[in-house]
Amino acid sequence: MSCDLLIVDDQAGIRRLLYEVFLEDDLEVDMASSGAEALRKVVSQKPRLILLDSNMPEMSGLETAAKIRELNIDTIIIMVSAFDDTFFTSKAKDLGINYYLNKPFDIVSLRSMVRDILKTV
Repeated sequence: MSCDLLIVDDQAGIRRLLYEVFLEDDLEVDMASSGAEALRKVVSQKPRLILLDSNMPEMSGLETAAKIRELNIDTIIIMVSAFDDTFFTSKAKDLGINYYLNKPFDIVSLRSMVRDILKTV
């Protein structure tokens, strides 16, 4: 089983909103509510793109991204974060996070960004 997009966010409302938006684009979309669940789904589904929240309990987005990269799974990661500081963005780049998006984000722009990225992978 594979999917185009894995949405990882601990907030159910955000997960559901993004899920509905991307289903309209005829994408295979799945969701995870935590870093641990995301790791299980990354291994089993090998998503082409991951939309990853940075601030989650138990395992942060940065920790999740680091573990994904340790598994040598080559997937595009978009980190979504309310943090906008140099240290955090630098750490994200060091972990191989491909794109960094600040909250609040424009859903239309995000949708366009995801479509453009998926055309190239």
